[in-house]
Amino acid sequence: MFYREAGSPESPTVVLLHGYPTSSAMYRNLIPLLADRYHVVAPDHLGFGLSDAPSVDEFSYSFDALARITSSLLASLEITKYAIIVQDYGAPIGWRLALEDPSAITAIISQNGNAYEEGFVESFWKDVWAYARAQTPQTEAAVRAALTREAIRWQYVTGVADPTLVDPGTWERDASLIGRPGNDLVQLALFRNYASNIPLYPRLHEYFRSTQVPLLAVWGQGDEIFGPEGAHAFSRDLPNAHIELHPGGHFLLESGLEAAAVIRSFLSEVGWMGNAVPSAPPTPTV
Repeated sequence: MFYREAGSPESPTVVLLHGYPTSSAMYRNLIPLLADRYHVVAPDHLGFGLSDAPSVDEFSYSFDALARITSSLLASLEITKYAIIVQDYGAPIGWRLALEDPSAITAIISQNGNAYEEGFVESFWKDVWAYARAQTPQTEAAVRAALTREAIRWQYVTGVADPTLVDPGTWERDASLIGRPGNDLVQLALFRNYASNIPLYPRLHEYFRSTQVPLLAVWGQGDEIFGPEGAHAFSRDLPNAHIELHPGGHFLLESGLEAAAVIRSFLSEVGWMGNAVPSAPPTPTV
């Protein structure tokens, strides 16, 4: 399992969990803006990025399995208390970590990482739900379209007012790694398994209500996968949640790093890092 690590291990830890179809590289600009004050760990999930991608015959891919591997990684690094930043697939992995050990989670930042049914944009998810219900040539063909370079580019530029702000290396890198031989079957397995996340939501919402964990939902409001309703829904169980909508899409950090200053400010405000005086956030650059 490949992971990026920055900052002093003596500092409070922030774990960054990426989404589909990318890797820890999606946080490449955020990591330096946090590492001066925090110990940052950003893994590539199995089957993504620079981590191994065993075939579906060698490994049974599911969100439960990816969460177990992430938990094992954190245990091997002797990380027992940490904040999480989650996006897309990183959210159901992070939710499982929180449900497994609620006391480990000091704060949550969700950047277009869904936790409520309101967040699902039906025009995107209808094909995924159909494939989860029945695997036929027709339903498989519909979700296979998401594996293409064109569909991956769509995730990056949709909802972005000026697509030229998005580095084309993002979708070219992701498409190349998703396109590794046999990786299509890995991704199809996870598409089928995504429906397993929804039954966790009642437990997750109870976790929110019982712990009142500090949470920031910072959302690209033009996201056509997880809509802004998914951000607002957090306030139902976490009345003190910070909800911020920003111009941008699914990968908010790619079209502008304004969200990085919001994330840094939130981590300082929640007070879990001790008595250190918050420093001024660096000026985001694109």
